[in-house]
Amino acid sequence: MTTTTAGRPLPRTTAAAPPRPRLRGVTAEAVFVGRSLRHSLRDGESLLMAILLPVMLMLMFTWVFGGAIDPSGAYVDYVVPGIILTCAGFGASSTAVYVANDMRTGIIDRFRTMPLRAGAVLTGHVVASVLRNLVATAIVIGVGVLVGFRPTANAWEWLGLTGLIALYILAITYLFAAIGLAAGSPEGANGYGFVLLFLPYLSSAFVPVASMPAWLQPVAANQPITPIVETIRGLLMDVPMGSEPWWAIGWCVVILTVAVLWGAWLFRRKAGRR
Repeated sequence: MTTTTAGRPLPRTTAAAPPRPRLRGVTAEAVFVGRSLRHSLRDGESLLMAILLPVMLMLMFTWVFGGAIDPSGAYVDYVVPGIILTCAGFGASSTAVYVANDMRTGIIDRFRTMPLRAGAVLTGHVVASVLRNLVATAIVIGVGVLVGFRPTANAWEWLGLTGLIALYILAITYLFAAIGLAAGSPEGANGYGFVLLFLPYLSSAFVPVASMPAWLQPVAANQPITPIVETIRGLLMDVPMGSEPWWAIGWCVVILTVAVLWGAWLFRRKAGRR
């Protein structure tokens, strides 16, 4: 009903629109996983390089350096586990750039106006990266077989290998995602993440720790990559692993925990979530 004041009609008042319900379950995460996968397909160069670079490294170490390191020709069996971790690092590093780009373009602020958990954006990037990296890892192992790699793992060892690689990829991808949040630009994120890609070279991934200078051996033996690569090598080639699997899992869990907590704090701080 319209009332009047001094002969003038007052505007009719309308009830405020009810707030839109928030998406429940993992609906938001599924949406952003799909978004990140579509971006990956459109950015074919990054996906291609994440596969080609480790493959080129494997061919170089096998055919160029392999004869000098191990004249018997068995070096390919030693180096493939290290190449697997290198592949995971190259693939995960693109996550830092994607996250930093989302932060710079302001699309995160747009997502905050929608009825969804803003952190689902980060989860989407991470899950999509894990899926991409598992595919790239399978391709790298396949190329290794073509150049002479002969794993002796049984079905259970392959299952354990897949689980460990997936856990490592998840941990390092979350770490790269946090780096993307911390960086001021995609270029900065790419630079900071590039430092982490050198860790496999300071481990037993490509040469035994005992062959390194005495002052470097404690660093190589006690950094996260060494127990992880030794566990992968033990599972693939059926060699004794000792306590390395427990150290490998422990390091992955520690990295994942730190990365998730750091990333959540950065996301709340930078995206305005309180």
